[in-house]
Amino acid sequence: MDEEYDAIVLGTGLEECIISGLLSVDGLKVLHMDRNGYYGGESASLSLTQLFEQYGGGEEPPKELGAPRNWNIDIVPKFIMASGVLVKILLHTNVTRYLEFKCVEGSYVLKGKKIEKVPATDKEALNSGLMGFFEKRSCKNFLVFCQEFDEGNPKTHSQFDLKKDTMRKVFKYYSLGADTIDFIGHSIALHTDDSYLDELALPTINRIRLYMDSLLRYGKSPYIYPLYGLGELPQGFARLAAIYGGTYMLNKPVDEIVYGDDGSFVGVKSEGEIAKAKFVVGDPSYFPDKVKKVGQVVRCICIVDHPIANTKNAESTQIILPQKQIGRQHDIYISVVSFSHSIAAQGFYVAIASTTVETDDPKSELKAAFEIIGPTKKQFFIVKDTFAPTDDGKENKVYISKSYDASSHFETASEDILSLYKRIRGKDIDLTVKKEEGDDAGTS
Repeated sequence: MDEEYDAIVLGTGLEECIISGLLSVDGLKVLHMDRNGYYGGESASLSLTQLFEQYGGGEEPPKELGAPRNWNIDIVPKFIMASGVLVKILLHTNVTRYLEFKCVEGSYVLKGKKIEKVPATDKEALNSGLMGFFEKRSCKNFLVFCQEFDEGNPKTHSQFDLKKDTMRKVFKYYSLGADTIDFIGHSIALHTDDSYLDELALPTINRIRLYMDSLLRYGKSPYIYPLYGLGELPQGFARLAAIYGGTYMLNKPVDEIVYGDDGSFVGVKSEGEIAKAKFVVGDPSYFPDKVKKVGQVVRCICIVDHPIANTKNAESTQIILPQKQIGRQHDIYISVVSFSHSIAAQGFYVAIASTTVETDDPKSELKAAFEIIGPTKKQFFIVKDTFAPTDDGKENKVYISKSYDASSHFETASEDILSLYKRIRGKDIDLTVKKEEGDDAGTS
């Protein structure tokens, strides 16, 4: 280990493994270390035995749940947008060769006391139970505008200047009501709060178009999910890095981050040896003095033996409970996967509810989610602090990822990956997909 590298990466969470893989493909000499004996960090998938050991008070899994090896349960549940940044990275790097995906069967949103399918096309809007007759027509017209919108063609911009006009102005033009704006903003554009309403409209229009494009890929929903759980993703990128010469060390303690007199990164000390590098990348847990707490997330992993009501017996689905519908400041997310994705024993489902903590009683904040999930066999509560770096890392050559948020999709994490790479390399990630790699993420 006493040698020099171009980069050292600490932690094998998904973001760190993607960055490690991309840097290795770029030709950099990378050392990747993790204090744990397994890949994935917070984005790991656990067996039933591991889940009970870590979060179930050391209990033995009940025999009715079947063989523990049939379970691969995500600690941080996230679905992947079928046309999003993460899929483009998977295709660009050809990591899809190591993975198999399956479409998530549905995307739903809460209105009042009932969940409804999220409409993402003009035809679905006309048949949606989310809106009244006249509202459906307005929503249809808005979605047609989004479908036809082309940033490079002013003729498709209607009367808007989307580089000056706010999203609130666009919604007002189409006479959309508060509930309709709620589900469009939170369940289609996937905003985590309402601040976007008074920001420029262009990013939100592009988010809506991404949802639509992703939906067109596979039809049932805009999301895909890997067989055997999200833990397969970090391992796929780890294999990529290894192919390009990356060095991996699991169960490797990090005793000290070594800095020079000017405060810039020099190397990592472990078991008496120092590995030096030009810069370091890692998750917040490795740099407690260079991150700030930005909040808390509560998640509850629920093992159930039934599909979620009102989802047409879907074996996988996303459900978003917008903040205004449940009297909160933050949305609640429910992700549901099952035996059909090879993450649970036959006949069982894993429903994971998550939200940003607002009170001193995080468990009670998920009450609205439990009403939708229904009876459970077992619940595992996890409350985690979330962190963000205090600076961009350019000066001290320490590049730190953000903690995962409460959302049940990878869009915010993908934005962080793009930001990390650009800060490190001074350029955007090349997401060009080579023709021989195809354009399908290995989805069934």
